[in-house]
Formats: sequence, C-alpha cells, structure tokens
Amino acid sequence: MEEPEDSRVALHLIKLSVGTKSVEGLMEWHRNPRAKAPDGHPCHVTRMWPKRETELLDGGSIYWVIQGLVQCRQRILRLDEVTGGDGIRRCAIVLDPVLIRTSTAARRPFQGWRYLPGTDAPADIGPARAGDDSLPPELSAALADIGVL
Repeated sequence: MEEPEDSRVALHLIKLSVGTKSVEGLMEWHRNPRAKAPDGHPCHVTRMWPKRETELLDGGSIYWVIQGLVQCRQRILRLDEVTGGDGIRRCAIVLDPVLIRTSTAARRPFQGWRYLPGTDAPADIGPARAGDDSLPPELSAALADIGVL
C-alpha cells in the first residue's frame, strides 16, 4: 500500500509553564499585556531561535507542561524577532489564543523548550471532554501513569 502524498507529521515544541497551576492559570497569564505580541496574540519569548522554524510553522503547536503534565497546546502562528532591553535578540513564539486541551502525559522538568515530533504528541481531548472540570494534578498524573487518561 502506498503512502499518501502528504504523509508528513507535524513538528511541535514542548515547554514547561513555570508557575502555572492549571490550564485556566495559563489562560489568565495570556490576558496579561506582557504576554502579548504587538498584534494582541499571546506569545512566549525565548532566548533560542528554533532552527527547524519551517517545520514548526507548518502546523506545529507548543505543548504546555503544567504541574508535571502535558495538559494543553496552542498552535504556533509565527516567530517574531524581538530585542530585549539588554540588546539581545530573542524569539517571540506567537500563538493562537485558543488553548486546546490534550490528554495528560507526565513530563519531568527540563530547561527551555524541546522539539516534540507529532508522533509523540498527546492526543487532543474531544469536545465532549473539553468542558469537564479539571482534575487535581496529582490525580491526573496517577491516572495517566496507569493509562486511564
């Protein structure tokens, strides 16, 4: 059987949302003017510019690790160059404002961001579960460990 012509798998980023306690907390942070690009879209500024920019911009998302669990993602719209008050060039990862909840997946702490192949990315939660109340992180992690979530 032949592979479909367009069989590429998206490339994503994975990033800790440091200090965030819930998906709702991340939503709240994105309302802060400091977390916005000049056009009003949420963005995350990082020191390193992704070398695989073209792949990321071809359908990639940033997967957010909150309280040790991947819990949601946002589509990456573009990468903007920004210069800090210290004169250092940085990358602003400009994001779609819509947070898409994903199945939970435990992740150990790490520095910065990492590439995440689409084949390793947690699945989106269907609309029927998206409105469910959030589970406490400890319970969600335990259920993810035994394969329930």
